[in-house]
Amino acid sequence: MLELRHLRTLVALRDAGSLVEAAERVHLTQSALSHQIKDLEERLGSPLFLRKTRPVEFTRAGRRLLTLAEQVLPQVRMAERDLARLAGSEQGRLHMAIECHSCFQWLMPTVDHFRDHWPEVEIDIPGGLHFDALPALAREQLDLVITADPQPLTGVHYEPLFRYEGLLAVARQHPLAGRAHVTPTDLARETLITYPVERARLDVFTQFLDPAGVAPREVRTAELTVMMMQLVASGRGVCALPNWALTEYLERDYVKAVPLGEDGVWSTLFAAIREETREAPWMQDFLRTARETSFAVLEGIKPA
Repeated sequence: MLELRHLRTLVALRDAGSLVEAAERVHLTQSALSHQIKDLEERLGSPLFLRKTRPVEFTRAGRRLLTLAEQVLPQVRMAERDLARLAGSEQGRLHMAIECHSCFQWLMPTVDHFRDHWPEVEIDIPGGLHFDALPALAREQLDLVITADPQPLTGVHYEPLFRYEGLLAVARQHPLAGRAHVTPTDLARETLITYPVERARLDVFTQFLDPAGVAPREVRTAELTVMMMQLVASGRGVCALPNWALTEYLERDYVKAVPLGEDGVWSTLFAAIREETREAPWMQDFLRTARETSFAVLEGIKPA
C-alpha cells in the first residue's frame, strides 16, 4: 500500500509548507501531487493533512507517516550509497572551486555530510583558481565548480542545483526600504556595493541595470558579506545579494531587502562537472546531497 514516493512526497510537503512548492521539489505538477496524496488518503481511509493551512498542518495519520519516513528514508539512502560504492571501481577525486562568495553556508555542510559517507573520495578546495575555475575544470585540474555563470566548454556539463532570487539590501532608514520593488533608475543615484568580480558575472548588472541602460552613481567592492552589510547598514551604499545570503541579517533587522523589479531577478546555481565523471556514483551522490542540504539550510530557494 505504501511506497517510498509517498513518504518522499509527505516529507517534501512538510519541508516546503505548500502543495505548489512540494510539487516542485518532487518534480510533479501540483495536480499530479494532489492526485497522488488523495489516492493514498482514500486507500488509508484517513486524511493526511488539513487543506488550506500554511504551513501545512498534518493529521495524526500524516504525522505517523512522517515518523515512518524519518526512519525509513535515511536507511534507504544509506543502502543506495553502499550499493553505489560496491558498483564503483574507482576511488574518485573531488577537487572543487566556488565562484560564489556566499555559498559556504550550504556547501560546507554538504561536504561534511558527503565525506562521512564517501571517505575514500579525495576532497579538496584548492586556492588560487577562483577566476579561472571553469577552464581549470576543462583541463582536469578541478572536478567540480559551483557557478551561476555557465560557459560553453567542450566536455563540461552544468547540473542545476537550485534557483534563487537576488534582493537589494538597503539600510533600515533608506527611502527605498518601504518599496514593494525597485526599478533600475532607482539605483542611478546609489553607491552599489559588490564583490570584487567583473560586472559580467553580477546579476544586478546583467539582468537588471544593463538591459535598462542604467549605471549606479558609484561602485565599490567588499570581499566579505559581513563587510557589505556593515556598509549598507551605515547608509554608505546598497548591495544586491542572493536571498539566502541576507536571511540572518534580515532576521536581526540589520538591513531591509527589496526585490529587483516587479517580477524579481531570479538566477540558477549550477554544479559544473566533466561529462566523464557525470555518472560516477560518488558524483551523483554529491549532487543529490548538495540539493538536499541546500533546501534544508537555505530559505527562499526553488528547484531548478
